[in-house]
Formats: sequence, structure tokens, C-alpha cells
Amino acid sequence: MAMQILYQKVADDIKKNILSGDYEVGTLIPTENELETKYEVSKITVRKAVEQLVSEGYLVKKSGIGTRVISNNLFNKLSKARSYSSIVNEQGNLSKKILEVELLNAEETPLKENFKNQSILYIKRLYSLNNQPFIVVNHYLPTLSAPDKIEELENQSLYTFLKNSGREISNFKDAFSAVNLNSENQKLLNKTESLALKRVRRGYDNKGNLIEYTISIYDSNKMPYEIEYEI
Repeated sequence: MAMQILYQKVADDIKKNILSGDYEVGTLIPTENELETKYEVSKITVRKAVEQLVSEGYLVKKSGIGTRVISNNLFNKLSKARSYSSIVNEQGNLSKKILEVELLNAEETPLKENFKNQSILYIKRLYSLNNQPFIVVNHYLPTLSAPDKIEELENQSLYTFLKNSGREISNFKDAFSAVNLNSENQKLLNKTESLALKRVRRGYDNKGNLIEYTISIYDSNKMPYEIEYEI
């Protein structure tokens, strides 16, 4: 039991560093020897902690290279499914760039029917895989103010940002459809053909309140939208 508690504490602290952005996606975490020294634990304890985070989809071990961070998503394990972002990270270098952050009147957003005369925090991001743009993401977050620093969003997942703002997702609803790109998204994705995959995600708290509405446009030719389930 003591061993289980010890490696869990180490795993929790490593995960905290991942979620906070101290260990950024795409970078290597400290070596086993460095983690042994830092936490004053045995090599077995370090390995069990790392194995847990590998199974949760935060890390991947590469022989001769080290252990790399592949996700800072608060929700890597939904039921027994691996998150799309952790799968993508194993294919190469996933990076994201914030294009816009602003407060909008609900009338200017898809949430105008539910949040009349309220402010909606709008965040637009561009995701790239190996420097090739492949996802345009538009977040609409009700009843949130803009962060003081963009860095708060650059190095954190959306769900860590929401949690730090006092909002916690309890469940999701995703809807997928095929769409024709508008000229702006076609240019952002550097895509000649117009057809793309659209995902609309709604995130709710444990009282059923909508706290996230996200529209993502994927160039699935560059990376198919995949979900891996454990049976």
C-alpha cells in the first residue's frame, strides 16, 4: 500500500507539471535518475509512476530518446478511450497558436439563443502537425472574462484553463458533419479543396449548465480523426 501511495504521489506531481505547462507538450520529462533524486524514491517507484501516465495518455516512452509529453489534456481517458490529441502527438510535433482572444456579445455567437445580452469569451486557435496546419478551433465560453495574459492559454489545455477559472466539465456531447470551408479557414489550413470535417462539442458541468461550445474544423486528409478504445 505504501508503494502504491508513493508512486501515485509522484505520478500526480508529474501530471501537475504537465497540466501547468512546466513540462510542455513535445518535450522530454526529466530522466529516471533525475526523478529519483527529485522525489527521493526508488527507480521502481519512478517507473510505476511513469507507466501510469503512459497508460493515461500523457507520456510516451521512446527507447534511446526518453519519455516525452504527448498531452496536457485534463480528459485523456473518457470511458476507456484515448484522446485524439494524445494520438496525434505520437505522430509528430503538435503545436497550437492562439489567433484571437476577445469578449463578444452573445448575439455575435452561436450561443445567442441561450445567453442573450451576456458576454462570451471567444478563443480561436490554429493547430499544426509537424508545422502543417490541420485544425481551426473556435471556443465560445459563457460567463468568463478574458485572461490577463495570453500565456495562461498558450501552455495549458482548455480544460485546465476552465478548471482554474472555477469551471469543471462533467460531460461532453460531440456532433460531427462534413462541411465546405469558407475562404478564411481554407487559407488558414492551406487547403486547396474545400471539404473538411466539422466537430461541434458541448461541455456541461454537473448541473447541466453549458460551459463550453467549441467548433473545430479538421483537415482530416492530413490526419484522420481517430479514437482508440480499450476493450
